[in-house]
Amino acid sequence: MKRIAFLALSVAMLSSCSYYNKPVTMQEKVDAAWAQVQNQYQRRADLIPNLVETVKGYAKHEAQTLEGVVAARARATQVVISPEKLDEASIRRFQAAQGEVTSALGRLMAIAENYPDLKANQNFLELQAQLEGTENRIAVERRTFNDATREYNAYIRRFPNNIFAGMFGFEKKAYFEAEAGAEKAPEVKF
Repeated sequence: MKRIAFLALSVAMLSSCSYYNKPVTMQEKVDAAWAQVQNQYQRRADLIPNLVETVKGYAKHEAQTLEGVVAARARATQVVISPEKLDEASIRRFQAAQGEVTSALGRLMAIAENYPDLKANQNFLELQAQLEGTENRIAVERRTFNDATREYNAYIRRFPNNIFAGMFGFEKKAYFEAEAGAEKAPEVKF
């Protein structure tokens, strides 16, 4: 009788370990994906001072736009979210700050169109290419983060995992969402 009780207790403990360890592993995957998102945004932030300096030499009277890019970068680098705080409000705040940088960079690139010498500058072209590559990397890492988050959220919400997830404090994580206006195709006029 004691053996059966011991065996039943052992099976229950092993089962509990499995119900605990799986979401821990999945949560670590979400955290790692979040770190990669932050790495790519940091890479973009690191490119901005060089880009601004390059443009500054050609577009001296565009100081307001240049200052706007630098200010947006500064605000964006101040928004830091730890993996434990990946809720909707935090991700929205992070996205808004990064959206300001994207918008400011868009204005900067539009200004570059007015300066043929700048557009031909090898340093500017290289920085522009690196920035485009970084934007692609950001998109890939955001998708990877959303995929990991979806798997984790689905796992902790399924029965009976939801019971153990609640007992052990595993909470739903938020996703990156499309930027405002992304559902509309850009209008191109010639």
